[in-house]
Amino acid sequence: MPPPTIALTMGDPAGVGPEIILQAVADPALAPLARWIVVGDAAVLEMARRITGIALQAELRDPHALAGIEEFSFGRLDARCGTAAVEYVRIATQMCLSGEAEAMVTAPVNKEAVTLSGRPFSGHTEYIAELCGATESRMLLSSPRLSTVHVTTHVPLRAACQSTTQRILRTIELGSEAMKLMGFPQPRIAVCGLNPHAGEHGLFGDEDQRVIVPAIEAACARGIPCSGPHPPDTVFLQALRGAYDLVVAMYHDQGHIPMKLIDFEETVNISLGIPIIRTSVDHGTAFDIAGKNRADARSMKQAMRLAARMASTRRGQV
Repeated sequence: MPPPTIALTMGDPAGVGPEIILQAVADPALAPLARWIVVGDAAVLEMARRITGIALQAELRDPHALAGIEEFSFGRLDARCGTAAVEYVRIATQMCLSGEAEAMVTAPVNKEAVTLSGRPFSGHTEYIAELCGATESRMLLSSPRLSTVHVTTHVPLRAACQSTTQRILRTIELGSEAMKLMGFPQPRIAVCGLNPHAGEHGLFGDEDQRVIVPAIEAACARGIPCSGPHPPDTVFLQALRGAYDLVVAMYHDQGHIPMKLIDFEETVNISLGIPIIRTSVDHGTAFDIAGKNRADARSMKQAMRLAARMASTRRGQV
């Protein structure tokens, strides 16, 4: 069979997205994994070529979404760039929904630039879920050493502490399904507690026993191997040493901090609970180094590898 078709969004034009796209698609190890289609601006990619010395080695779909290219410069917050970045994501998502592409990989978007354009925007995951008509999206971070799925992400910490048993159970289910697409036939899952020491038998709050334990019991009853709630300050180390394949984090920083500490350069963001495969770099637009040929494409390359693997695995399930 031919390799899967995968759309790559350029991200915020003023960020490092154009540079890491050029670096990644030029990698001879990645080229045969998919038919790569870059969704972005030809003029900006040409500017990035002059900076990096690397020409685009993939198909290009230019929606001409960036207005005022003559005033464009790398490393600058610009509402027009925010508008263009969201349009690239919209097009790639539609390509996946229509079957034209089997997965999408996204370069970083700047939330502030998007907000300046007048569009409320909390993140890629939520926006893509909205386009797909999905109501239960989740974020999974994966590196070659560790994977973590989040019960909540871009919400106030107070709201994260009010998660329900059903939401935790659904997160465990989605995480298990995703890990199977990534090549783990029966992933071993550890569930974090919410409170210090997972509540210490009620000394530090009752949410762990009252809300999290029933979710774990329900998941086990459905044939998903999982355990917990584990003390959040030790479970990531245990997983890193091989005890678990996936850790379920209760909130954004509980999962993000260990992942970025352990392997910032090769961590990949994966959207769950949507009908399409979407992976992404797990770093920002890095305006401070954009346009200076200092961008690191390792996270983009890993996101592309993972998208190709997941797309190929899904083919085998159809």
